[in-house]
Amino acid sequence: MYPDTGTDAETVRRILQDTGDTWAVVGLSNNRSRTAYGVAAVLQRFGKRIVPVHPKAERVHGEEGYASLADIPFPVDVVDVFVNSELAGAVADEAVAVGAKAVWFQLGVIDDAAYERTRAAGLDMVMDHCPAIEIPLLDR
Repeated sequence: MYPDTGTDAETVRRILQDTGDTWAVVGLSNNRSRTAYGVAAVLQRFGKRIVPVHPKAERVHGEEGYASLADIPFPVDVVDVFVNSELAGAVADEAVAVGAKAVWFQLGVIDDAAYERTRAAGLDMVMDHCPAIEIPLLDR
């Protein structure tokens, strides 16, 4: 169990390896100085299809962007959340509503109530972790 986040190593592995390869990245724009930009590139290098979700709906890393999760016209497997903790719970609720299989809150993004709601809805969830850090460790 990772400290204070309700996340265990098996859940991290399951989301990264078994949950699916379409990742909606909420907060991803073409701002190269933002962490989301680099993390999305790492996810692509590891075979994930990234779907940028940002109010600007920009094309990022060659993928069409959407203003919201509800605007994405195809299923997403994982919703990777790069918004602050105060906004993250609403994104988790949207992820449940659109039928995602898992929610991933990035480093520093913690909302215990959203975690409980999301898990109660049957989705896997990770908080306060970065998939770009975790995914290279899978084969070790």
